[in-house]
Amino acid sequence: MIRLTTLYEDDVDTSLIRQRRVAVLGFGAQGRAHALNLHDSGVDVVVGLRATSPSRAACAAAGVAVLDIAAAVETSDIVMMLVPDEAQAAVYADAVAPRLRPGAMLAFAHGYNLHYGYIRPRDDLDTVMVAPLAIGDQVRRRFVAGGGVPALLALYHDASGSALAIAAAYGWANGHARAGMIETTIEAETETDLFAEQVVLCGGLTHLITAAYETLTEAGYPDELAYFSCLHEVTLIAEMMQKRGIAGMRESISSTAEFGDYTRGPRVIGADSRAAMQEILAEIRSGQFARELSAEVDAGMPTITRGRKAARRHDIEAVGKRLRALMPWLDDDA
Repeated sequence: MIRLTTLYEDDVDTSLIRQRRVAVLGFGAQGRAHALNLHDSGVDVVVGLRATSPSRAACAAAGVAVLDIAAAVETSDIVMMLVPDEAQAAVYADAVAPRLRPGAMLAFAHGYNLHYGYIRPRDDLDTVMVAPLAIGDQVRRRFVAGGGVPALLALYHDASGSALAIAAAYGWANGHARAGMIETTIEAETETDLFAEQVVLCGGLTHLITAAYETLTEAGYPDELAYFSCLHEVTLIAEMMQKRGIAGMRESISSTAEFGDYTRGPRVIGADSRAAMQEILAEIRSGQFARELSAEVDAGMPTITRGRKAARRHDIEAVGKRLRALMPWLDDDA
């Protein structure tokens, strides 16, 4: 079994980030978290945004310097690309590539555009990935609380000979060294991340929940019971698995639930599901999914638009909205 190297605070030379200026491009969930965390860690950080970006006011209110993307890139030693994946290639070609300093570092929080060749950095640049294993809100919240979330580190091109060490210092400033930074590759991060999104975290989970909800309501059960049973309680099991593992979760639930897990679960996720997973992984590895996504973006995202409209019209959304209004404490965890 391959053991991946994990770096912690004592493994990091923090001077490598303290002596450099960082431009964070974008101020969405990840951009905001990175910019504020780096700022609080004493790093010279500036956020690069379009002149018309609605995020400019929020960024300025948070106390972080804001510049146009071109100016931010020209004046920085490290440029972290945190604009959306589908916009990165165009932003890079138009505003970043022509203005990157010789020998600068180009950093990503996801390997998608590097792995599929939509961005091909110059050979004089250090190019790395620092990928938080959490959404942006959690990256910021855990940092403020004195902790951090784990991250994946990967090296794409080491022009300076110190690229991975500088990337680790960036991860330290973002709080990841408190939890552990795992060394991997751009290829592995990209393909496993896409696979997990499509098969488990987003595609698999949402369709499983919706199908189960529909099965119960079509059989005549109250929609409230279907919602609580199939959607609301998912977070309880997910948190238990995160803390105790799958085996620990099974040993913590009732014998009734555990017996149902062993005897009925494989009928839901059986041979057909496993075959579909293999096909999906093959599409990711071959680049087919990336090509389909590019075509989707070029066409104005019709599949995503239709999907959002259909999801909003589904009965589970109306029921969920009504029931969540009875549970105001849920907003405290948002």
